[in-house]
Amino acid sequence: MTLTESFEDAQKRVKTLKESPGNDELLELYALFKQATVGDVSGSRPGMLDFKGRAKFDAWTKRKGTSKDAAMTAYVAVVDRLVKG
Repeated sequence: MTLTESFEDAQKRVKTLKESPGNDELLELYALFKQATVGDVSGSRPGMLDFKGRAKFDAWTKRKGTSKDAAMTAYVAVVDRLVKG
């Protein structure tokens, strides 16, 4: 299975989890997904009252410079960890 196929499979598997991951895990998944599919974060940081948008932006910013392949690999690893519980 190629890395892209593993990444796509992980996206499907994460939707079948019995329990929703915690906020930190959700932010990690979001940041890795965005880094793998879009690349480095761009634009300005959301305002202080947009707590959710700000948290997502900050999580993605922490992944800045991570290659597409490295982000995909990390995303698959996080999903594997969550599936195993």
